[in-house]
Amino acid sequence: MNLNADLGEGAGADEAILGLVDSANVACGLHAGSASISIATAWRCVELGVEVGAHPGYDDRAGFGRVERALSPAEIEALVAFQVAGLAAVVPIAYVKAHGALYHRCQQDAAAADALARVAKKHGVGVLGQPGFEILAAAERAGIPAYREGYADRLTMPDGSLAPRTQAGAVLDPAAAARQAVLLAESGRFDTICIHGDTKGAAKVASTVRQALRDAGVETRQLVGR
Repeated sequence: MNLNADLGEGAGADEAILGLVDSANVACGLHAGSASISIATAWRCVELGVEVGAHPGYDDRAGFGRVERALSPAEIEALVAFQVAGLAAVVPIAYVKAHGALYHRCQQDAAAADALARVAKKHGVGVLGQPGFEILAAAERAGIPAYREGYADRLTMPDGSLAPRTQAGAVLDPAAAARQAVLLAESGRFDTICIHGDTKGAAKVASTVRQALRDAGVETRQLVGR
């Protein structure tokens, strides 16, 4: 099993979280953070032996990349290519994981997912996505690695998608996140489990989840370096 976190967004808890995860989805400076924060985060990952994934999002700081921008697949491909290439020029990347509204768009829209997969393929890496949705299907079409992702700190809907953040209880507390992480790990349906680095109390969530996985005998490791 792999434990990852969305980092490099300027949320303030990155250093604490980096000591607890195997992989970091490093923001590429558009939806949050900055180029300097992305570079510093990527370099810190290398120092700590944490695997780096590129985490591109919509160019939407006001909405933290969580508002749909209705771009065409060609526009999505260009936007993702710009961000991934920038991070890959700084450190080697292991995979691509879209952020926020872009992630949800690609999960539902095959053409958008194909655009994401094409960028990943150009860099010789795979993509992260939830099972049963378009990102993993696009990876299969593109012939690149597809990593099945679950979320420790988010409530899921019956179809497996994430509950909207506006819904009560959509963001789980540390204890609930830890229980869910163990269930995900033991299900055999996932390769990696995500923690959001911008969630209030994210470091506590990360430490509680990490300890729960250890207590359950779940070994964690890098996705590509395993």
